[in-house]
Amino acid sequence: MADEHKHEESLPNSDPAVEIVERGSLIDKISEKIHHKGNSSSSSDDESEKKPSSPSSLKSKVYRLFGRERPVHKVLGGGKPADIFMWKNKKMSGGVLGGATVAWVLFELMEYHLLTLLCHVMIVTLAVLFLWSNATMFIHKSPPKIPEVHIPEEPLLQLASGLRIEINRGFSSLHEIASGRDLKKFLSAIFGLWILSILGGCCSFLTLAYVALVLLFTVPLVYDKYEDKVDSYGEKAMAELKKQYAVLDAKVLSKIPRGPLKDKKKD
Repeated sequence: MADEHKHEESLPNSDPAVEIVERGSLIDKISEKIHHKGNSSSSSDDESEKKPSSPSSLKSKVYRLFGRERPVHKVLGGGKPADIFMWKNKKMSGGVLGGATVAWVLFELMEYHLLTLLCHVMIVTLAVLFLWSNATMFIHKSPPKIPEVHIPEEPLLQLASGLRIEINRGFSSLHEIASGRDLKKFLSAIFGLWILSILGGCCSFLTLAYVALVLLFTVPLVYDKYEDKVDSYGEKAMAELKKQYAVLDAKVLSKIPRGPLKDKKKD
């Protein structure tokens, strides 16, 4: 009995130690959970930082020729002219390019003159309509309905306004180049005019215009199809040109005296 009583008394004395151990283990588990959550949150932040940016942001960082930010269709002005150059309407695009080819063959290869062609077309048209109108009196049929042609005023005014804006813009660019403030634009204009003078000596203006038209029908379409590859090559070419221009500027252009600066003009 005395031993059992001692054993029963020893049990309550051991309970506080057990509770302390259990509490300690419970606190350790809670701290481990908190630590695990913190690590998971930090790892998730690291993963979010390591995640690549969205395709739209990557696409905006891709190099484009001449700093282009819009699609090729929008760069060409959009609307029907851009649809023609981008072959959206194949029948109309083929008709325009075919008509230009026929005109180039007539005027350049066959050496047919524009005024002669217009006169011959008018002669044939007037002769056919005149004979048809008189022949209807004998065959008892209604005469042909010849449409009356009137040139509307609004499209001509819009065309004249657009030409005026572009011509004024060209004059302002020439004025800025001639003032000597931008050496890069001056050299670009001189190089472009020199290339045009070489091309003008090799072929006529009509051939040059026809080649430009063919390029408008082919280059934008090919570029729109392979723009990523073309832009990558263009980036390398532009980097090389900038490097060569920097060398030229350091050795030659920086020693050339320039005109008054813009700041002096503002003062």
